[in-house]
Amino acid sequence: MPKVTFNNKQASFFPALKKDIDAYFKNNKIRKTGNWKLFSKAIVFIPLAVVIYLLLLFLPMPGLVSILLCALLGFTLALIGFNVMHDACHGCYSSRPVVNELLGYTLNLIGGNSFIWKQKHNILHHTYTNVDGMDDDIAISPFIRLCRTQKWVPIHKIQHLYAPFLYSLNTLAWMLWQDFQKYFSRKVYRSKLPAMSLKEHVIFWVSKSFYVFVYIVFPIVHLGWEEWLIGFLVLNGVMGLGTSIVFQLAHVLEETEFSYVGINDAVTIENEWAVHQIKTTADFSPKSKLVTYLAGGLNFQIEHHLFPRISHVYYPSISKIVKKKCEEFGIPYLSNSNFFKALHSHFKLIKEMGAHR
Repeated sequence: MPKVTFNNKQASFFPALKKDIDAYFKNNKIRKTGNWKLFSKAIVFIPLAVVIYLLLLFLPMPGLVSILLCALLGFTLALIGFNVMHDACHGCYSSRPVVNELLGYTLNLIGGNSFIWKQKHNILHHTYTNVDGMDDDIAISPFIRLCRTQKWVPIHKIQHLYAPFLYSLNTLAWMLWQDFQKYFSRKVYRSKLPAMSLKEHVIFWVSKSFYVFVYIVFPIVHLGWEEWLIGFLVLNGVMGLGTSIVFQLAHVLEETEFSYVGINDAVTIENEWAVHQIKTTADFSPKSKLVTYLAGGLNFQIEHHLFPRISHVYYPSISKIVKKKCEEFGIPYLSNSNFFKALHSHFKLIKEMGAHR
């Protein structure tokens, strides 16, 4: 098992930044967990998903309308993931742990598993961001090569062309294969999955059964397998593409850095942990209120990686503090002014990664 440590002994940036962030919340007399802006998203998006699902099952409509509604359902489920599940699983939706736990299970209702996701995302991705060999989120080789340390194969020459198609399969692979692979192997990539309690085992199988019944069996019985298959693929295509793109625009760009650790290596990253997060992460569309609302603040990915226990509704405000502190310490603050600029940077990178060994 690889081992990665950070050069935190002389850390000076993050303590100074944390002091300013803490002062912001104290001076404004606000909690770091969610407020009405966050709570309203659950009130809107969850019932919306239920209504769309019921309409698709029980209201006769033209085929094109059904396809558009399936796409809207996939988009809405992605919004629930970005805006409700994500904060809840990070423990910052509410100051009450039970609320965070319950809303974290919205991931299970979508088809994932919150226990496994927390290990994969909260622990591995947030600690070892863009470290090839540790970060499971960039471990999609040989399908797509994201950094130079990953093995090159000839098909990568056209990966910038087929990447959107593979991104659209993301949630299908996640829900129907990857969770089971991690569950039975007891590993997340190269790291051990913590022991699951009886409760978590039961939740895993009950929620997976729920997913199969609600998203597969019942629609097939009620609508027929052809109609179901088209809708199921459209739904997951939209959800998979959306979730993949938001991640890629935050970490897999020309400007972001990557590191490598072999399976039996012990590596020390030259930077303190917080500086490593900034160099491997980028914001996008910081001035767009619409993107910020829909993406659950994940366009402010630097702020999220530095302060994952702060609700995303505060990221636009604290980004000014983070940017100023980066300037004081001479640390590059990566940010793309709009979505399409970030998208261009991502595809330019993976085209380059495919063109050269």
